[in-house]
Amino acid sequence: MTPPRPAHLLLPALLGLGLLLGGCAHQPATTPTARPPAASEPATPERAPVSGPRRYVLDEALNQLGSPYRYGGHHPSGFDCSGLVYYSHRQAGIELPRTAREQRSRSRPVAAHQLQAGDLVFFRLAGRKVDHVGIYAGNGRFVHAPSSGREVSLASLENPYWRQRMVGAGHYY
Repeated sequence: MTPPRPAHLLLPALLGLGLLLGGCAHQPATTPTARPPAASEPATPERAPVSGPRRYVLDEALNQLGSPYRYGGHHPSGFDCSGLVYYSHRQAGIELPRTAREQRSRSRPVAAHQLQAGDLVFFRLAGRKVDHVGIYAGNGRFVHAPSSGREVSLASLENPYWRQRMVGAGHYY
C-alpha cells in the first residue's frame, strides 16, 4: 500500500490536469451545438495572392496542418491557437504577444471585408473576452488549432459557428 500524498502536492497536480484538459477553444460541455464543426475543408487551401511576411507566416501555419492540439503549446510537437500564431510569426522574424487577447489588443485592426491572407482573425467562444485566434488563409478560410483532441486545421469563416463568434481581425505587418 502506498502512503497518501501530502495535500500540498495534490493541488498543483489537479491544477495542471485542468490546464491540460482545457484549451484555447474551450467550449461549455453542456451545449452540444457549442463544439466547433469538424474540419471539412481540403487539406491545403488555394494559394491566395500574397507576398512578403504575410506569405511566410501563412506558409508556416499551413505547414503545421495536422499537428496536435496542446494547451500552452507553441511548437510543432503541439499548438494551442495563440501558440500557432506566435510560432508562425516568430518563424517570420515577427515578435508578438503569446495570448489571443494580447495578440488582438496589440495588432493593427483590419475590417472583415479587407482581410488578406496572413491576417489574424479573433473569436469569442466562451464569455466576453477574446479566447481564440487563427490565421486567415484566403478564400474565406483560416488556419487554427481548434481544441483538445483535435489538430491544426482549416475552417471556414462562412460556417455559422465561426461567423457568429468572430469579433475582429488584425495584423502585425
